[in-house]
Amino acid sequence: MTIQVGDRIPDTNLVKATADGPQPVSSTDYFAGRRVALFSVPGAFTPTCSARHLPGFVDKADELKAKGVDEIACTAVNDAFVLQAWKDSAGAEGKVTMLADGNGDLARALGLTMDGSKFGLGQRGQRFSMVVNDGVVESLNVEEPGAFSVSSADYMIERL
Repeated sequence: MTIQVGDRIPDTNLVKATADGPQPVSSTDYFAGRRVALFSVPGAFTPTCSARHLPGFVDKADELKAKGVDEIACTAVNDAFVLQAWKDSAGAEGKVTMLADGNGDLARALGLTMDGSKFGLGQRGQRFSMVVNDGVVESLNVEEPGAFSVSSADYMIERL
């Protein structure tokens, strides 16, 4: 079942990508006590993710924070080393926190997986965005397969 507005984020293990190396964190601890703009991409360095999705959140970070977002986070079914390299190459340091969901545990717990096997990607997280306020989903925007519109930073800003 797909997570809905008003649901609590399920407790799963994630790995925060940092310049000092991977740091394990539980989703419960990460989302506690703050308002987070979370977006999910099918994979780091993939075309739409690198050209539009991550750059949109990097470019709009100040606007999101002005609308009451405490932190912006990106999750992907990739390892923390890949996400750190992607963050570095995109100039996202200090703007977007990368949360590696290497085994896809969060994507599965949210009910937001996709099968990218046709492209050699295996099981991945769907493209979506949400606002999580103290661990509870405040808004949720899930893309149709192949689309990029409702999970963008611009779409989120318009609705905050």
